[in-house]
Amino acid sequence: MLPFFNQSMELVPNPIRTRNNLSPTLGELLKRVEDAQNDKNIADQPHHTLDVSSSSSSTTLPPSFFLSFTNLTYSVKLQKKFSCFSSKENSLPNDPEAETKQNGMKILLNDISGEARDGEIMAVLGASGSGKSTLIDALADRISKDSLRGTVTLNGEVLESSLQKVISAYVMQDDLLFPMLTVEETLMFSAEFRLPRSLSKSKKKARVQALIDQLGLQRAANTVIGDEGHRGVSGGERRRVSIGTDIIHDPIILFLDEPTSGLDSTSAYLVVKVLQRIAQSGSIVMMSVHQPSYRILGLLDRVIFLSHGQTVYSGSPVNLPNFFSEFGHPIPENENRTEFALDLIRELEGTSGGTKSLVEFNKSWQLKNQPPSATIVNNNGPRLSVKDAISASISRGKLVSGTNGGNGNTTASLVATFANPFWIEIAVIGKRSLTNSRRMPELFGIRLGAVMVTGVILATMFYHLDNSPKGVQERLGFFAFAMSTTFYTCAEAIPVFLQERYIFMRETAYNAYRRSSYVLAHSIVALPALIFLSFAFAVTTFWSVGLAGGSSGFLFYFLTILASFWAGSSFVTFLSGVVSNVMLGFTVVVAILAYFLLFSGFFISRDRIPPYWIWFHYLSLVKYPFEGVLQNEFDIKPPRCFVRGIQMFDNTPLGDVPRSLKVELLKSMSKTLGIDITSSTCVVTGADILKQQGVTDLSKWNCLFITIAWGFFFRFLFYLALLFGSKNKRK
Repeated sequence: MLPFFNQSMELVPNPIRTRNNLSPTLGELLKRVEDAQNDKNIADQPHHTLDVSSSSSSTTLPPSFFLSFTNLTYSVKLQKKFSCFSSKENSLPNDPEAETKQNGMKILLNDISGEARDGEIMAVLGASGSGKSTLIDALADRISKDSLRGTVTLNGEVLESSLQKVISAYVMQDDLLFPMLTVEETLMFSAEFRLPRSLSKSKKKARVQALIDQLGLQRAANTVIGDEGHRGVSGGERRRVSIGTDIIHDPIILFLDEPTSGLDSTSAYLVVKVLQRIAQSGSIVMMSVHQPSYRILGLLDRVIFLSHGQTVYSGSPVNLPNFFSEFGHPIPENENRTEFALDLIRELEGTSGGTKSLVEFNKSWQLKNQPPSATIVNNNGPRLSVKDAISASISRGKLVSGTNGGNGNTTASLVATFANPFWIEIAVIGKRSLTNSRRMPELFGIRLGAVMVTGVILATMFYHLDNSPKGVQERLGFFAFAMSTTFYTCAEAIPVFLQERYIFMRETAYNAYRRSSYVLAHSIVALPALIFLSFAFAVTTFWSVGLAGGSSGFLFYFLTILASFWAGSSFVTFLSGVVSNVMLGFTVVVAILAYFLLFSGFFISRDRIPPYWIWFHYLSLVKYPFEGVLQNEFDIKPPRCFVRGIQMFDNTPLGDVPRSLKVELLKSMSKTLGIDITSSTCVVTGADILKQQGVTDLSKWNCLFITIAWGFFFRFLFYLALLFGSKNKRK
């Protein structure tokens, strides 16, 4: 059995695991940690060196799990490829994949059957494109049931998706982690998600420490994960952290997609040793692996070799020499068995007959040498039902997040869908996001800098506008640019979710938290930054430009800026949930925001917009804050005058004539109209300007509320995009 790491990373051997002498689960490790901490005689001993060997006095029948999959078949429709070459040139007679391309469909899995048991590691091997990851996805319920044929059972009972989500975990090939969190913080946040709130903070922390010991990460516990721009843990340590985030609750079934990919030989070996320890604690471990080393092969209990979606060998790696010897290709002494097998498979794939002969030989060899899985029973008696086995596992400390007290009548009632209520999920997600953001202050600093530079430019460009007709036009231009700027500066939010997208999909795929909790936490965390940015921009521009309204006017102006940031941030967040490419996302955001500005009413008033485009005017996010600040500026009491007497000739051909002539023109107009118009008579007030701009249908407060409502609407659309667009399943 796999030895344990002590505090100095020395290997401490443990007894061989049997059905009555199981390796301890994390729950049992935690209990022994607590016992050690409460024992005054060993109070000074660190928990890292605790004896975790199983008690020999235990006579309780251990839980037993047996995962069986039968006749799994999965095919996808091939997309047509246009080529200038003829079809004969595109279809080679010796193409080993030609037989899988029938009726425009390619078979990725072809009648795959097998079994896996708790306490063992099952590995799926094969060349690239053989179907390794597809088989793991099929077993992990990551392929749509409508497309996948065959059955997957646990202890003879069909494994339902709802139950599988809470008793299993899936480790992706890529290490999807927050770069600025330490190893211990990463595992602690995972514990906060997957462990129930009934478990105290100290117990969760002790559980994380036990897991760090189990993963051999003591020396890296306080090191950040790191990324391209920040130095962090090694590749092997990063892979073990990825595994740790998904096994914090001790799942019964663990799936891994090429966990050794990209690692050096030593790191890969350590990762598989960790997996062996997880299996020996009572879990079923299934993984795909490209080409394991000789040492890794010695840790595997069962292997399946695939070739173009078909099984060419299934069984213990110990039986590989006999299998290939009987097939007529004995494995030479001192040669790596897996390398020989994979080389032979590739050689056969290059022949006209492909691996058909090996597939048929495997079927006959299996019937001759292995009994049907249905006849296999536990050495101590009949195999437990799924319900009883899960209950026994929970009592041992496994599946900590899934206990419902065990009082349900169905198997699904034994495990909770989510470990915590939504408000705890919101708090944990928010804390994690703030921790990660606090360690990358440059991101907020760049956004603040963009807002402040824009504010300073506007403040100096439109410094102290007067109440002349030109001042009116300058105010309109200032408001249009200011409101659109608040939306454009929100475009930086696109990469934020895109960077977290696959972390989110991994965590929600197996019910770490609710999608609604993520949306609410994302919204709450964004508010403090938006408030600060809004206040900074409002203070920079309001008094410098000379806007009206005093303190009440400033308050409304600030709230409108905040509402614009909120609506813009929500809109961009929604788009990031729909568009998965950063560059495409920026292109879409810039284009749509340009359309919003075009139809806002600044370039062309509402009354002049063609009827077939008027609907876009009401959909424009810029329209409502723009109209709100216009009313805040021009609709005040007492009313202000913006055009007096001779100023009506400004911006006309008569604007350059002498003042005396303008006065005479006013006298003539007065006689004709019967109204006394002097050079000081007010001709246009703020209300008249609003009418000219078509700002008459909504009050300024309604504009503010509608802008805020747009923000909530796009957050809801973001939730729907996550709900229906992040199933993380193949079709």
